[in-house]
Amino acid sequence: MLNIVLVEPEIPNNTGNIGRLCVGTESRLHLIKPYGFEITDSNLKRSGLDYWVHLEWKEYDNVDDWIAQIQDKSRVFLMSSRVDKSIYEADFQDGDWLVFGKESVGLSEEVMDQFENHLKIPMSNLIRSYNIANSVAFVVGEAKRQINLK
Repeated sequence: MLNIVLVEPEIPNNTGNIGRLCVGTESRLHLIKPYGFEITDSNLKRSGLDYWVHLEWKEYDNVDDWIAQIQDKSRVFLMSSRVDKSIYEADFQDGDWLVFGKESVGLSEEVMDQFENHLKIPMSNLIRSYNIANSVAFVVGEAKRQINLK
């Protein structure tokens, strides 16, 4: 099971879509506060549709609480458009942690500095980034493809 981590998500629709993706891919969702919405937000529920009740998820008050329960930091992959290594160069395994930052600014340098595996999704120079729900789908899809080949 992959672990999808959203650090301080801001948009309920994105989080709802990602929750639905997690149910469909049998991945676990980890949400790190503060959020830009309430978990009871109707947009979150509408985006996740009726799948949210099947979602395996956990929330944390802050990044340190989340980091404290990670057993192997070498299996944590942080996504950023500011790095050189592509997701297609990574060797994903079952149980890996795939970490995504805020929609508006991505992951902070403080969070990035705590882990070695930094990856990007290749994209045209015509855009700054993909929507976070699309980004999670790209990375989960590649990770599941690799895991299923092993």
